[in-house]
Amino acid sequence: MVNTSRLQRASQLRNFVFGVEDSLVSTVGLLSGIAISDMPRPLILLTGTVLILVEAVSMAAGSFLSESSAEEYAQRRAETPRQGNQPLTNAFIMLVSYGLSGFVPLAPYVFVPGPSALGFSITASIIALFILGLWGGKISHRPLWRAGLRMVLIGGLAIAVGTAASRLVGPGV
Repeated sequence: MVNTSRLQRASQLRNFVFGVEDSLVSTVGLLSGIAISDMPRPLILLTGTVLILVEAVSMAAGSFLSESSAEEYAQRRAETPRQGNQPLTNAFIMLVSYGLSGFVPLAPYVFVPGPSALGFSITASIIALFILGLWGGKISHRPLWRAGLRMVLIGGLAIAVGTAASRLVGPGV
């Protein structure tokens, strides 16, 4: 028999980790790209805020639709019992985790003057990724440092892509 409560918690965890990781990486990648291009601070803040809000809603909608579709498929196949409001709960978890996490890389542009904000934004995001990895390792009983480093390496790769793209294309475009 399938343990529905365990499946629900796993699905909630998946949405939380996905929301936090994607928000940190997407936001810092975009902010790095535009900050390197010498965009003015108000434009960086506007762009970051719009990205966070639009993507939080989009990711929540995607979570709801994918979870609902998976649940409907499983019900037709009689593989799992109905999970009630689980798709809605997961969408809410995605919305909040994405929305709040995006402000980690954006905050330095509010509080740190000039080009130093970029370094603080990247550093804050990498630290947050590491903490997320540690937490994931703890609850899944994996080695903490390995889980933290894995999250930093994978998330850091995406951050590097955003930065490299801006350097390749350059501010003269």
